[in-house]
Amino acid sequence: MKSGLFWRTFFLLGFLITTSLAIWLTSYRMVQRTPQAQQLAAQVISVVTITRAALTHSAPNMRTELLFDLSSNEGIRIYPLEKTDKVGPLPDLALMSQLQDIVRGSLGQDTRFSSNVNGVAGFWVSFKIDGDDEYWLMLERNRLERATRWQWAGWASMVLGLSLLGAVLISRLINLPLARISAAARAMAKGSIPAPLPESGPAEIIETNRSFNQMVGDLKQMEVDRAVILAGISHDLRTPLTRMQLEIEMANLSDAAREGMQSDIAQMAAIIRQFLDYAKPSETTQSRRMDLSELVEINLHEVARLPDVKVIQTEIKPKVEIIGNSTDLTRVFNNLVENARRYGKTAGTQTTELDIRLWLDTKAALPRAMLEIADHGSGVPEHAMAQMLKPFTRLDSARGQANGAGLGLAIVERIITRHGGELHLSNRHGLVILISLPACSAPRQKKSSQSGSGMGNTVTDTSG
Repeated sequence: MKSGLFWRTFFLLGFLITTSLAIWLTSYRMVQRTPQAQQLAAQVISVVTITRAALTHSAPNMRTELLFDLSSNEGIRIYPLEKTDKVGPLPDLALMSQLQDIVRGSLGQDTRFSSNVNGVAGFWVSFKIDGDDEYWLMLERNRLERATRWQWAGWASMVLGLSLLGAVLISRLINLPLARISAAARAMAKGSIPAPLPESGPAEIIETNRSFNQMVGDLKQMEVDRAVILAGISHDLRTPLTRMQLEIEMANLSDAAREGMQSDIAQMAAIIRQFLDYAKPSETTQSRRMDLSELVEINLHEVARLPDVKVIQTEIKPKVEIIGNSTDLTRVFNNLVENARRYGKTAGTQTTELDIRLWLDTKAALPRAMLEIADHGSGVPEHAMAQMLKPFTRLDSARGQANGAGLGLAIVERIITRHGGELHLSNRHGLVILISLPACSAPRQKKSSQSGSGMGNTVTDTSG
């Protein structure tokens, strides 16, 4: 699965921030370890030296009161050192090793350290008075403790969290213009004109959005110009075609010549109509919620009237509802049937046999309406599948016939894309055309029988 640019940017920033923070913390701890050890050792040496001097120079009857003052006011306790004392080692940390070396260098190498004596926790250090009497001096831990590794971890986590939040905001700001351009490009691919992109922000984004907006405006103008040109051509050509039709009716011609010329004029009119259908601007179509099953059933009745088309199998699921334009989708259905009439005749006959299915695919994340129209002809070579969807493209066997401009499937794909659907071609016993359209999540209740028949009348009129 490919990750988006947003996540790539976020993970890259997060990796750089995390690595930088880890290196900084490690470097800081290594650099500040020796000064911290020296500071703590100086404090321990000072306390031990002052305490030893006070005990040495105080009167014996005053030592009890002195020890009480040291314990209550300074948090310093003095205990005789006994051989039977149960002691525990200091934590195995580099800081403690440096501290012990510095203290022993000042107080003597026989100085002992402990984290607890006889179950009493604290910072214990031994010293001697008069060279013989050995005592323990206990300092409360809060006088020596600095930030623990858990505190460092908490601070680092807080800094890392804030940094990652900043990375999210930065990634969002960087990728938001690209996301807007991507959404606008997808809208253009579906045949709609997107809203202008904001021309604000960094200079590069302003220039990119301005160029994109200009491109969209140029394409929109080209679409309008093409529709106007083709509409003008249609108007200019239909007048002489009508006049030619009238002249043929009045001319002294044989029936075969008259029928041939009338057929040619009808084909020319059909080609002009194909051009207009293909060039029809997408914004002129209005979509609404509709019953695709009902539309297909109505058009099947029209297909049944064709003398050279025979529907072999039908499987139309009811209540397959979509958001679409009934006129455009009727044009799609008619174009596919007409394409099968011309190129999908069953071998050895002059009849086109069709299988038509419509069902609702609920296996996908979003429901899809699936319409399949298959003929029993010779099919299409696999290498020609993609070419058939291009405008003005026909198979070699049809190039000598003047019965179309090769726009039928191109018009179908254009309309289906406008509806947010997909068109797939394949071979089975003939050419299979599968249309996938976004379906409505839940079918609505039909209000009355008159509304359904009204839509059916509209579809029949527009198809005719």
